Amino acid sequence: MARALRLTRWGLLWERGARAFWPLATLLCAGFAVLWLGLAAALPPAALPWAAGLWLLAVVLAAGWGGWRFRRVRAAEVVLRLDRTLPGRPLTALADRAAIGGEGALWQAHLAQMARAAEAARAVPGRADLAPRDPYALRLAGMVALVMALIFGGPGQMGQGIQAIAATVAPPGGGVALPSGPSWEGWAEPPAYTRRPTIYLNAWPEGEALVLPKGTVVSFRLYGGGEVSQDIGPAQSEDALAPRFRAEVDGLIEVTGRRFDVTVLADLPPAIRAGAAPTRRADGRMMQDFSATDDFGVSHADAVIALDLAAVDRRNGLATSPEPREAIELALPMPRGDRREVQGQLVEDLAQHPWANLPVTLTLRAVDGIEQVGEVAPMRLELPGRRFFNPLASALIEMRRDLLWSRGNAGRSAEILRALTWQPEGFVADDLYADLRGAVGVLEGDAFSPEARDRLAAALWEAAVQLEDGGLADALARMREAQEKLSEAIRNGASPDEIQRLMDELREATDAYTQMLAEQAEQRDGTDQPDRGGQQGQQITGDQIQQMMDEIQRLMNEGRMAEAQALLEQFNRMMENLQVQQGEGGEGSGQGSQPMNRLADTLREQQRLSDEAFRDMQRQFGEGGQGGESGDAPSGEELAERQRELREDLGRQQGLLPGQGSEQGDRARRQLDEAGRAMQDAEDALRRGDGSEALQRQADAIQSMREGMRALGEMLSGEGEGQQQAGEGEGQDGQQPGEQPGQGGPGGGETAFDGRSMLDPLGRQRPGNGNMITGGDPLAEGLDPAQRARDLLDEIRRRSGQQERPRAERDYLGRLLDRF
Repeated sequence: MARALRLTRWGLLWERGARAFWPLATLLCAGFAVLWLGLAAALPPAALPWAAGLWLLAVVLAAGWGGWRFRRVRAAEVVLRLDRTLPGRPLTALADRAAIGGEGALWQAHLAQMARAAEAARAVPGRADLAPRDPYALRLAGMVALVMALIFGGPGQMGQGIQAIAATVAPPGGGVALPSGPSWEGWAEPPAYTRRPTIYLNAWPEGEALVLPKGTVVSFRLYGGGEVSQDIGPAQSEDALAPRFRAEVDGLIEVTGRRFDVTVLADLPPAIRAGAAPTRRADGRMMQDFSATDDFGVSHADAVIALDLAAVDRRNGLATSPEPREAIELALPMPRGDRREVQGQLVEDLAQHPWANLPVTLTLRAVDGIEQVGEVAPMRLELPGRRFFNPLASALIEMRRDLLWSRGNAGRSAEILRALTWQPEGFVADDLYADLRGAVGVLEGDAFSPEARDRLAAALWEAAVQLEDGGLADALARMREAQEKLSEAIRNGASPDEIQRLMDELREATDAYTQMLAEQAEQRDGTDQPDRGGQQGQQITGDQIQQMMDEIQRLMNEGRMAEAQALLEQFNRMMENLQVQQGEGGEGSGQGSQPMNRLADTLREQQRLSDEAFRDMQRQFGEGGQGGESGDAPSGEELAERQRELREDLGRQQGLLPGQGSEQGDRARRQLDEAGRAMQDAEDALRRGDGSEALQRQADAIQSMREGMRALGEMLSGEGEGQQQAGEGEGQDGQQPGEQPGQGGPGGGETAFDGRSMLDPLGRQRPGNGNMITGGDPLAEGLDPAQRARDLLDEIRRRSGQQERPRAERDYLGRLLDRF
């Protein structure tokens, strides 16, 4: 209890002291911060004495006010505060005296009971409760200033402040010498776009070269005389005591007692590179891959699209001179954070632009922090846009293009519209007929202004889309709206009931869209229709769509909203880019054959690329006989580009693999992820010219792809067993009895896979289960595969033992022997 009383007393002292002296403490913290940070030296000399005097007066007043408010702590007050926290007030009871019967047993039992209660006493902490007394939080401002001063200040700055104050109150040449800080200070502040910190030159290691980005501002502050000499750039200030200059070239800085050897880093212009030629998505949007680099980071980048008038087929409505139109400038997406190496993809909907499907030039530009520009040579291409195959819709779009090309085509377009609307029965719907006849009046009017032209172009576009898609466009819009609503609900943490309602809406809208798309495909079945921009060979069935939506539903039910959001975004992209086939049978029933065949093609391309990289390494060491003339050999940069294209193609295939959520499907995706990382490392090694490392990483990529294909094949074979049992007489993938996989039908020359067909380490198809490779693969025909494997291994052993061969090649051959 004595310890509790003692600590409670200290708590009361703190409480009363804080309430009385918090203004004084705040003023002292602020004054110390000003001196420790050197802010006093920055004040004008005329204002410094007044500021110091006012501060000193405030300190005296605060001290007097605190002394008048403070009251010493009495023992009775400590006992009372502690006693209030105990039940029955035992401390007060122990101090009581019985009027009669003080020696009786009852009184003694009462005292014993109070003594036991007092043993539970615990110290009461002091409560300053300063918030009502300091409504503007001045005490917190003082504490923050003190902490900042301790972090960023120092005794040197404090000495400068004291010296500056003393200089204003002491007579010249007289007074007592005060301790002073450094005689100078210096800072090197790189340009903001470099994201490099400011350098405090006083703390820079002596004798170490000072490396600065070009454009760095170097500033000094001199105390008590001295000068700065330098030859690294032009001066930025005329003040002899605070010189500033800009670092432009290598040179030397000399200041009192110090010398700095300065190396200036030149700011190189940015470099930007375009990926493959722009592609057109199924919805008509343009996609363009790009990569950009800069030594300090790309500030921004854009794509400039200009009409290639010389390449335009100047016939019909394009024969007249076009009206002037500014080039299209599109901002390329930039990541946050480090922008020294940027990779991205521009996705833009230009389907309604007047230049859609016309020859244009595309120029990519990157700009750095000092407005240096890097760009690639213009690419010539047709601006990706939507294509229309309905004859009437195509005619309306061509008319729209002619009007946007030049309003001089108005008369010609009016004649075409009159021809289209002549005898419209069975050809043009009534509502569309009325709109087209109204357009004739607009075209033949006297005031065909640019605004009227643009309104008519918008109406023609809507009419063409309605003719082309019927209700498909509305169904697609409803599906996209449902996707956006569900995505927004997931991000905002909506209730489970709300999310379930939106999920049901998405299911209904998706079913309606896929049904209409299937009906449209049936109507066009058997006709030779041009490509609509989807990725060739990428199809998905209604069952796969249902599986994906079930997986989204499962993730949401388990509360894994982030994963559900990511899968929903993948579903959105898939629905925009893929053709959808409903029902069973046909191509859609073989859900896994196309992904497996595409992976097989990628694997073969990777093997060919690895062989070329190996021959390139041989040529580098003087063995060019195997690879042809050196002039025909691909360079390391070309091999790296091909490696990048293979890696990107593999990434696109991963999003189309079946079996999401199954054990084998997830294992296949993990292995393909490993393959993609190995391909990235191989690409980097090829760019560096490290052929040995590139070959090793390519071998890792090949092995990971094989493992991924094995897992995918096991999954597909497990799913196909039931189908094979139900087929009774049909061969694999719907073939007729007796056909070998890969032989029947139009794809007879391609590789067929199932869960048990795998490539051996040397690229051959392992025999068994009726699987075989056809189509001219030299490893699958001619010699016995086992004998061929022995011959290859013998040749590898023979070459690895030849000491005259380059060490890098022998190391690679040794790794082959260790692996296989």
